[in-house]
Amino acid sequence: MPDVPDKQIKRLRSLIREAETNLAAASELLVSLVGDDEKIAPIAREDTLGKIIEGVFDGQNMVGSDAKTYPVPANYASKSKLVQGDILKLTISDDGAFLYKQIGPVPRKQVVGTLNLENGHYLVSVGDKSYRVLLASVTYFKAKPGDQVSVNIPEDDNAEWAALEAAL
Repeated sequence: MPDVPDKQIKRLRSLIREAETNLAAASELLVSLVGDDEKIAPIAREDTLGKIIEGVFDGQNMVGSDAKTYPVPANYASKSKLVQGDILKLTISDDGAFLYKQIGPVPRKQVVGTLNLENGHYLVSVGDKSYRVLLASVTYFKAKPGDQVSVNIPEDDNAEWAALEAAL
């Protein structure tokens, strides 16, 4: 399994515990309203429409809970300003379509840096650190090497990737 920071694993476990608690509370409330479980009609679940996988955004892709890597469309990641470490839900429909949804944004901060192009990759230099940014974001903002840009990074600053917020 790829190196996933402990903070992200703890966040995923916390989200799962919270979801289980909410589900139990909702089930208790439903039973109190309509009686015992046998009288409750089955509820259609989202996962009957396809396979659902949760995972962590690594800057370009989603690393699923099944340890597989799933491609996140660059336009979606760019438009949604996904930050490395964000928790995503992927629904793979029965016809094979992929639908991503951000379900757990990591705490983030905004910083200003200079856009550079090195070896075909766009980087934003902030102080003595550089972060990769998606080409889709650079082209959307019509940014050029040397431009000052604003980017979002995880609050803990433990990332190789940043999300381009704006060209200044």
